[in-house]
Amino acid sequence: MFRAAQLALDIKAEDIKILDLRPLTSMADYFVLCTGTADTHVRAIADHIRDELEAEEVEPWHVEGRARAHWALLDYVDFVVHIFQPETRRFYGLERLWGDAEIQEIREEEGA
Repeated sequence: MFRAAQLALDIKAEDIKILDLRPLTSMADYFVLCTGTADTHVRAIADHIRDELEAEEVEPWHVEGRARAHWALLDYVDFVVHIFQPETRRFYGLERLWGDAEIQEIREEEGA
C-alpha cells in the first residue's frame, strides 16, 4: 500500500493518506486515499498505479469508476486505493467515516 501511495505521488496526486483499518474491520487492512484534479488526472493516477503494480505482479482484484472518473477504486484485497476528485472526496468523507483509523499523510519528501 505504501508503493501505491508513492506511485500516486509520481502523477502529482494530492492529499494522499493511508488509513490503517486493521483494528476496525476485516474488509481491508488499509485504504489509500488521494485526490486528482479532473477526470483525466484521476484516470492517469489510477492507470499509473495499476500498470506499475501489475508490472510488479500485483494484480487488482476489482477496479471501478474509471469511466466517469469522479472516483476510481482499485481493490487489491489487503488494501484499497480510492482516487477522488475534490468534491467527491468531500461528499463521501471516508476520513470521517473511518475516523477511528490511524491516518498517515504521504508527502513528496516521504515518497522520494
